[in-house]
Amino acid sequence: MPVIAVEHPLIAHKLTTLRDRRTDSKLFREIVAELTLLLAYEATRDLPTRARHIETPVTGTQGTALANKDFVIAPILRAGLGMLPGLHTLLPSARVAHLGLRRDEVTKKPATYYFNYPDHLRNATVFVLDPMLATAGSLCAGIDLLKANKPERIIAICLIASPEGARRVEETHPEVKVFTSAMDERLNEHAFIVPGLGDAGDRLFGTSA
Repeated sequence: MPVIAVEHPLIAHKLTTLRDRRTDSKLFREIVAELTLLLAYEATRDLPTRARHIETPVTGTQGTALANKDFVIAPILRAGLGMLPGLHTLLPSARVAHLGLRRDEVTKKPATYYFNYPDHLRNATVFVLDPMLATAGSLCAGIDLLKANKPERIIAICLIASPEGARRVEETHPEVKVFTSAMDERLNEHAFIVPGLGDAGDRLFGTSA
């Protein structure tokens, strides 16, 4: 299943603000939440629904309701935490899992240092949040951890992606849909996305690399 780059004027505008090196941490956090919310509208577009009869102040009518309200949001630490408020705005009752995956800067491979998740994922739709789909090592490792608990469905949301990372997810987890704001040009020799937006975690939390 291909990685889906969502085209929308607001998404393009907000992504430009994120890329700008002059954007401070406060504004960066706000835009990350807003951009995640916009991407989430597309990521939830084909959630299954059911008919529901309700009474309006005027008459009875047939409405639509979500068929399954069991949602889990799984941000990949630490940068994925910046995306959590945006998706929680859309799905306020969603439970939260935390995936601690750190990229080894020498091997470029992910290492798990923390995994805390709610019970009973078997019927849940899980949204994995990972701002940078670079090598896709962290995202694929996170999906592997979640799959072991047999959720009904996994959907990923990333702020930006590289072609290399997109190919890896499509080959490793072809059934997982990934929604992103942009497919960037490439990875550089340090496995950073070009043109990218820098280190999302550092820019979110005001730290330095």
